[in-house]
Amino acid sequence: MSATNPMSSPREHPEVRESPGTVPALDRALDIVEKLADRPLGMTLSQISEQLHIPKNSVYRITHTLLAREYLVRNESTLAFCLTPRFLNLAPPRWERLSLPQVSREAMVKLRDATGETVQLGVLRGNEGVIIDQVEGTQPLRIVVDPGLTFSLHNNAPGKLLLTYMPAAQRKTVLSEVRLPATTSRTITTKSELKKDCERILACGYSTDFGEADEGVHCVAAPIFAQDRKVVGAIWLTGPSKRIPKRSFREFGDQVKATASQISDQIGNHS
Repeated sequence: MSATNPMSSPREHPEVRESPGTVPALDRALDIVEKLADRPLGMTLSQISEQLHIPKNSVYRITHTLLAREYLVRNESTLAFCLTPRFLNLAPPRWERLSLPQVSREAMVKLRDATGETVQLGVLRGNEGVIIDQVEGTQPLRIVVDPGLTFSLHNNAPGKLLLTYMPAAQRKTVLSEVRLPATTSRTITTKSELKKDCERILACGYSTDFGEADEGVHCVAAPIFAQDRKVVGAIWLTGPSKRIPKRSFREFGDQVKATASQISDQIGNHS
């Protein structure tokens, strides 16, 4: 059985819509959620109304209810609605009865034990990444975050990795829309340099963050593949620069790639 996406593209269900037991407002809300799942850059109220043939006043009530419950966010400049990582808490990617964190956990612990550093797991959600699990490092000084934290696609190892392994058309769209603000002096801020970094990642099979998001914090990430070779997530080490120095990126890269390969094999076994 292949991995299932709990927020797949909307489908018409005439036999359900005609049933006297259905709830029209809930049916419309699910249509909106499913539509937004296929639109990484989001949709405006008017676009949702036009494409789903739902009255604007209904779209307004539904989207603002989802905003209040933090299932949606709204871009202040484009006014587009996007799904939030909150949906991951309801239904993370699954294989058979196992979720991606469950499939990955044993390998993550082994990588943590081998390196002493925090190991994190993330997936693409819209035009950003989101952390869905982590195994804390064993060092007194370690990097720890709250699951659900989102990250950009240009200034850190997992973000650049997820961008690199997007389908070409999706990557082109995201690159045309994303902004590249500098968070440190080493942040990539031009799309031409970001494209070059994507090429380097494809060549070596892992991504690095040389203090590009936060001063003194380095990361090394590798892709997790499903059986169809589609990247379903990223796994990475994160820690202080003195323990993950640039000269050791290749060594850490090999370790993270090996761990990602183990997880990919586990996914294949459960697919």
